Amino acid sequence: MSTTPEKGSRNFVAAVLSRLREDPSAQGLALVSPTLLYLLIFMILPLIMVVVISFLSRGTYGDIEFNLNLGNYVRLIDPLYLRVLSYSIKTAALTTIITILVGYPLAYYIARVPARQRSRLLFLILVPFWTNFIIRIYAWIMILRTEGILNNLLASLGIINTPLYILYTPLAVQIAMVYEFLPFMVLPLYTSLEKIENAQLEAAADLGARPWRAFLRVTLPLSIPGMIAGSILVFIPAMGMFVVPDLMGGAKSVLIGNLIRNQFLTARDWPFGSAASMLLLLLTLAVTLIYTRKAGFGEDLLV
Repeated sequence: MSTTPEKGSRNFVAAVLSRLREDPSAQGLALVSPTLLYLLIFMILPLIMVVVISFLSRGTYGDIEFNLNLGNYVRLIDPLYLRVLSYSIKTAALTTIITILVGYPLAYYIARVPARQRSRLLFLILVPFWTNFIIRIYAWIMILRTEGILNNLLASLGIINTPLYILYTPLAVQIAMVYEFLPFMVLPLYTSLEKIENAQLEAAADLGARPWRAFLRVTLPLSIPGMIAGSILVFIPAMGMFVVPDLMGGAKSVLIGNLIRNQFLTARDWPFGSAASMLLLLLTLAVTLIYTRKAGFGEDLLV
């Protein structure tokens, strides 16, 4: 014989199912609720915690003292941290520019080859993702070190007499950053370029446009959405990257991601690390909005 609580639960479930059958909006809410719950627990709540901690203070032994203040944000104005921030922006921007210059011709070539070759080339671009990120960085260390593959090859060809000191320099960091984020630029560019129909280029040629002028007036403008998407995918993670500077740059290359990591794990100054995290978040958000607005996208976001 069923008990009263069991009957109540069954009635509740039946009422919920009846509501879902009758109300399309409730059906949509039920479908997205797992995702919303996941974002709330693993994204929104941690972000709120970081915001709150950024206004607190570090205790004597690395604990958190609950006295609200703006001291952590004032510390970020120090010239030392401003240099770190400036270097981070410059490195991320340079990485984005180089990936565009290298990735655009590659994406254009892939978009213009036959379909069978196109799938093979895309497969080759995705192959590095099958290998662990750290392993790929260590591979670059083996290539760039003083007794590595690059120096041995150049010496055997008689091009150099003394080894090139590339590893543990800003140049090594830049090489690894471009290598890591190049696929994130190529794929969005390919998606935009692949949608451009040959009829549009033929129409431009019929109107008297030479190939280079057809590229500047037709191909390049139509590929801007892919360029915007690729720039966002490259610039934002490049700003917060800390593994590549640690392994390829040593102590000479410190990005804001390294600063945040050190504050949380080494200095045990969580409030200051949280403030630096919020600065990085706001900066990347502002740059993204301004970049998309200037390129003709996202007008509604800044209204």
